Amino acid sequence: MNQISLKLRFLGGTREVGRAAVAIKTKQTQLLLDYGVMIGSEPGFPMHVPSNEVDAIILTHSHLDHSGAIPIFHIGGQKPVYGTQLSFDLASLLISDLIHLTGYYLPFEYIELQSMIRNCVHLDYRQEQTIGDIHLRLLDAGHIPGSAQVLVEANEKRVLYTSDYNTVDTRLLHGADRDYGKLDALVIESTYADEEHSSRIALEKEFVERVNEVVEDGGTVLVPAFSVGRSQEIACTLAAYHFEHSVVMDGMARKVNRMIMNRTTYVRDPQLFMNAMHAVTWSAGWKDRRAASRRPGVIISPAGMLKGGPAAFYIQKIGKKQRNAVFLVSYQIPGTPGRELLEKGRCAIDGKIRKVKAKVEHFDFSSHCGAGELKETVKQLEGNPVVYVIHGAEENCERFARWIREETGLEAIAPKVGDRYIA
Repeated sequence: MNQISLKLRFLGGTREVGRAAVAIKTKQTQLLLDYGVMIGSEPGFPMHVPSNEVDAIILTHSHLDHSGAIPIFHIGGQKPVYGTQLSFDLASLLISDLIHLTGYYLPFEYIELQSMIRNCVHLDYRQEQTIGDIHLRLLDAGHIPGSAQVLVEANEKRVLYTSDYNTVDTRLLHGADRDYGKLDALVIESTYADEEHSSRIALEKEFVERVNEVVEDGGTVLVPAFSVGRSQEIACTLAAYHFEHSVVMDGMARKVNRMIMNRTTYVRDPQLFMNAMHAVTWSAGWKDRRAASRRPGVIISPAGMLKGGPAAFYIQKIGKKQRNAVFLVSYQIPGTPGRELLEKGRCAIDGKIRKVKAKVEHFDFSSHCGAGELKETVKQLEGNPVVYVIHGAEENCERFARWIREETGLEAIAPKVGDRYIA
């Protein structure tokens, strides 16, 4: 191997969304940037790397497709894991839930998760950290609270891994930090490389107006939302527009609220966030759920795609009445109850697939860059980096890489699993 080279190896998350993992290696040191799972009927994992060949793992954020397989490196051993404090708080909650729901299929248990959390090294944004002969810094990714990009420097080479990121300010978060300096390589996501997001302010106004219309007409609005990030953003949006009616929050989102309340430096407007948290009623159980489903107001509850969680209970109550509404605020993966509801207007109610009478609408509160923001990121790059396009549908990765080559003249590649490159 060339003395000054820096090797990249793509272990997962290539031409797909899920099980993100990138290995970065010098002559002395190997780091893993994320090590997630693919959530399906059985969890899918990235390519295996022997634990004795790994010096540390860098966690960019808590979502399971980036964090969920890290405990593998704590089976019969210990590896340091670097990330933000809030990412570890949230990852502990999400991986614990993963073990609870799919433990039968996992090669690790709670004891490995506990070992992982004991071996966490907390980094602040832009804090310099050295591991062997690699220097790294985490930059705010603007994706979910605590999320980070990773800037790696070694052997006079500089590589940026965006992970999941969003450059647009939202009610909850600042947009991503893009002060990268000159780069030799960029590893960038492409989730929405073929899709533009609407203006955030216009989206918020339309959402709040529609919520008000339904509630003031005596209806209840169910907002199925991811526990981490989306639930809190919806609460902050309603608070920012001085929504005057009842807002109930349920499910795992309540635990997430507490974690973020303890670390408000990770949100854009701590005062707005605390106001939103104090304005919502936190459901305390089935009595509260039944009451909330019968009165005008908003219910924010996981699961964001209606695949379980209290939202699966609420849809059965709220879906039966025309004056109610279900406002989906997350991407709905094909095959999920939320996608079925959006496309065909039907859902499981009282044990049968029935037509939902409530109004059903979708609002694109995405936490990823849209096509315009992704292209702008590449256009503004300094240096002459090679761009590796990952974390998107196969056609998105290839299409975005082709656009980069044709429009910017940079070398761009949509790698496959196992592919190796030298930065």
